[in-house]
Amino acid sequence: MSLGWRDLLILVAGSIASQRLRSLLTLIGIAIGIAAVILLTSLGEGLHRYVLEQFTQFGSHIIAINPGKARVHGASVGIFGTERPLTLEDAGSLRRIRGIEAVVPFVYAQADVEAAGRTRAVFVYGVGHEMPQAYRFRVAAGRFLPPETPESARPFAVLGSRLRRELFGDGPALGRRVRIAQERYLVIGVMEPKGTFLGFDMDDAVYIPAARALSLFNRDSLVEIDLLYRPGLDEAELVARIRRLLAARHGRDDVTITTEKDMLEVLGNILDMLTLTVAGLGGISLLVGAVGILTIQSIAVTERTHEIGLLRALGAETRTIALLFLGEAAVLGVAGGAAGLLAGWSGARLLGLVIPGLPVHTPLEYALAAVLVSLLIGLLAGLQPALRAARLDPVEALRSE
Repeated sequence: MSLGWRDLLILVAGSIASQRLRSLLTLIGIAIGIAAVILLTSLGEGLHRYVLEQFTQFGSHIIAINPGKARVHGASVGIFGTERPLTLEDAGSLRRIRGIEAVVPFVYAQADVEAAGRTRAVFVYGVGHEMPQAYRFRVAAGRFLPPETPESARPFAVLGSRLRRELFGDGPALGRRVRIAQERYLVIGVMEPKGTFLGFDMDDAVYIPAARALSLFNRDSLVEIDLLYRPGLDEAELVARIRRLLAARHGRDDVTITTEKDMLEVLGNILDMLTLTVAGLGGISLLVGAVGILTIQSIAVTERTHEIGLLRALGAETRTIALLFLGEAAVLGVAGGAAGLLAGWSGARLLGLVIPGLPVHTPLEYALAAVLVSLLIGLLAGLQPALRAARLDPVEALRSE
């Protein structure tokens, strides 16, 4: 006797309904595992997107040049390598390369900023006048640093929005004097709020001309030169031109050039590993659910030996018996997966509402993969009990109580 799919589904549904508590416990085991995977991967993927958004909000089509040739796993070690200094003259020479739209010399250090009887320790960034264009910064009041030669750089300062508030409260900042590491600077601008970037609060900072910063911090080398290039250019060819120009100036190739693609690739690899790690932690719960299905299905074979013998006596084929038990395991797996998917998605949304700053995102492919994984777990966990049931001797099975 060979049963059709409809008859098999009726038998599977009846078997699950007849053992409600056992079926519910099995379903819950799978649901908890899937919910854990969905919740953890939603947090991991949300963090992934958040970091990449934070990274790209400060501009795209950026090439970073650091002194030193050494690289470690694709990331520049910059000033820790052996190198000649990167100078403001180097930055000026890079402007001659066709396709370069902005050049930003960059040096920074932490220092005390004093004004109006208040002192605050912040990062002081020495930059060029094209920084707002390159990094997508906006000036809220006044203006940014003017274009000047290194020899004529005046003691101008532009404050981040938070630093302005901490130093001057609700009062005006433009035209006021601030003291930075015992040197006096005139405030000519205040930036719009920008937020944090890789742990640096860009609003709790002050921006001064790079030439003044080199003198202030007693440095002979820039930390970095960032270049904004025109979209559509061949990035590899542009990097080659930059390398040739600096090699001609320095007498050898002694800089590390990192493109936006390099930065995002390294960052993406790190974040992908983070997402996989948290998904693996949730996978442990899935393993527990699979063991639960295997155990309960094995017990079911023992309890239903007489039923199996009756079906075999009525002419049910070995394949039919195996499909019956596999069907039960698959239904429990899919039902548990769907319940876990709903619970995990709801938990992720709830976390996002309770903690607004917490980045959560549940990709559609993760949801589909969760349901497929739960089906696969059900089938694999139910395979051994199904085969054992199909191989039972019908006569011996009928004799059992």
